[in-house]
Amino acid sequence: MSKPSPHASPEARLPVTVITGFLGGGKTTLIKHILANQQGLRIGVIVNELSELGIDGDLIASADADMLELENGCICCSINNDFLDAIFRLLNRDRRLDYLVVETSGVSDPLPVVLTFLRSELRDHVRVDSIITVADAANFCLDRFESKAARNQLCHGDVVLLNKCDLVGAGELERVEAAIRKIKPQARMVRTTQCRVALPLILSVGLFQPDLFFAVSRPAPGSAEALDANHESDQFHARRGHAADCDHLSADGFEAVSFQSTRPFAVQKFQDFLEQLPHDVYRGKGLIWIAESDKRYIFHLVAKRFCLDEDARDGEKTNKLVLIGRNLDRAQLRSRLEACLAPIPPSADSRQGRLPHPSPEVKDQYRSGGVKLGEERL
Repeated sequence: MSKPSPHASPEARLPVTVITGFLGGGKTTLIKHILANQQGLRIGVIVNELSELGIDGDLIASADADMLELENGCICCSINNDFLDAIFRLLNRDRRLDYLVVETSGVSDPLPVVLTFLRSELRDHVRVDSIITVADAANFCLDRFESKAARNQLCHGDVVLLNKCDLVGAGELERVEAAIRKIKPQARMVRTTQCRVALPLILSVGLFQPDLFFAVSRPAPGSAEALDANHESDQFHARRGHAADCDHLSADGFEAVSFQSTRPFAVQKFQDFLEQLPHDVYRGKGLIWIAESDKRYIFHLVAKRFCLDEDARDGEKTNKLVLIGRNLDRAQLRSRLEACLAPIPPSADSRQGRLPHPSPEVKDQYRSGGVKLGEERL
């Protein structure tokens, strides 16, 4: 990594946008929108996974270990606690990045992420451009979880994208906007559907203000107090960055249950499972293989809305699923998912590793590019 001058100008440093927001708001959808409309910029993406089974990286591109080569030539790191290492891996690549986008997990406070970029070993190489918070207009209810992280996501947001506006009426949108302004009165709000937003509204906007973000006293440059403060600040950043990544789930009581299988789900059994999910399961996502189809599907669940959309990309037909919530009976959920798996029929097709083609009745369920398992869709 080439070393900028000790007092590098903002233009010489890599701009960073942090994308945050509660579970299911549309953060990954926003990243895909950015990558599809980035107009020649080489963008690095870091995804902070919530569970041990990485899903977001797969939803953005096909993975190769931790480093992902995205469809438009960008790079994505799928990380857990090694955030700083992931940043340096991107900075040290041969091809220079033009921009870096970081997606936090849905129950993470963005503060530790931002603190990491303000550490002494990074501050001359990168600059935080803005924090973008994605809010779900259709499921906005801070009181439901009493989550400190969810409130901080709004408090620290420079721009709030009020997403899924097509799913609610004008009166509800005004109610949600008023609730957000109680938390962040000066927030810039943009209403979106599928996170479709003009990129000049969220990238290279220069809205992040570290002086307002951290109200700290500043000793005279070069003084012993300044050196001590700098050392203590770095230690604080390191502690906060790693501790928050490890503890943010337990702090708000959230946990993730992962499920993976090389056998397909039976569509009716899987639909019954979703319709009988405990109320404590709030978010679900994954790549799904249905026995009654030869396609692979992208699965999303937020609150009681769920859908499967056909995945246009080629990929291995396996089931990778993550459920997120509170007070989850992990063993029971995994057992119920196992019960949804379709038996492998003793037919010639199955012996060759293929499943029979769906019947005309089942094919009728597949329309408009997706499988409609229930009346409600995201």
